[in-house]
Amino acid sequence: MNTGIVPGPRLFAPHPGLSKKINRNIIQSEIEGGVYLNALPEGATLELQTQNRRYRILNQGQGQVLISGHPEFCPSPRPACIHGSTWGGSMIKLGFIGRGMHLEFAPADGELVTTSRIVDLWEV
Repeated sequence: MNTGIVPGPRLFAPHPGLSKKINRNIIQSEIEGGVYLNALPEGATLELQTQNRRYRILNQGQGQVLISGHPEFCPSPRPACIHGSTWGGSMIKLGFIGRGMHLEFAPADGELVTTSRIVDLWEV
């Protein structure tokens, strides 16, 4: 039976097995917003402003991107794998690029890069 009610987004419910700080960080990431890379179509382009740099990310699917914006690691578009975003520690929100967080990616032929805090992001 169709009730005419449209379900809302599925939001994170605090988990009793996680610390208050971790639960708070996860909830804050939903409030500040972001995007799961696999929710974007292939070919989608994101602009990402961190505290120190501006990145351009072209989604190639399956967590693979072309990324540019860092003078040392990716001055021009180069293949990379987006791991996700962290709060500055070892816990990562896989495949997610979120405001207030730090993007973690690995260029195809380089070492792991963690950006400064993401200030804003938008689809081009």
